[in-house]
Amino acid sequence: MKPIVTAIVFLALTAFAVPSVQSQTFPKMDMSPMDLAMARPNRNAPPIARVIYSRPQKKGREIFGELVPYGKVWRTGANEATELTIYEPLQLNGTLLQPGTYTIYTIPEADSWTVIINKNTNVWGTVYNKENDVVRIETPARTAAAPCESLSMVFRPETHGTTLMIGWDKTYVEVPFKEVD
Repeated sequence: MKPIVTAIVFLALTAFAVPSVQSQTFPKMDMSPMDLAMARPNRNAPPIARVIYSRPQKKGREIFGELVPYGKVWRTGANEATELTIYEPLQLNGTLLQPGTYTIYTIPEADSWTVIINKNTNVWGTVYNKENDVVRIETPARTAAAPCESLSMVFRPETHGTTLMIGWDKTYVEVPFKEVD
């Protein structure tokens, strides 16, 4: 009887002691993955601005004028509206932007875009309220040297500030931020 009890106890203990072997299940990657760009005067300097955005893909679609309609407010990306954080005072179109977080919206047209800096933050999609606009700037829509499959943003350092470049498909715009003297 003792060997049977020992065997049962042994089997019971080993059943609970062996970790369950399961594979990890992760959700599929977001179709428009999040990215960020940092504006720095030089490689080792602290940032002066940052943009966080989601990068939708072209996937053979006609982008501007169709997927992103002309003349309508766009969140300038996918998922959450694009977020701009300013770390030191900057000017845009003569308007002083204090350090803080803002949302970037755009109104694309064939020849120009209206870029909107708005104080409403943490917004999904285009939850836009014009009363929260801090500044607007109209900037020419330019033709890119090569098409861009994913929406892309990058800061280009300037002598007295930085320029945010926003590009997708065959189009890009430049948004010039100036340092405050």
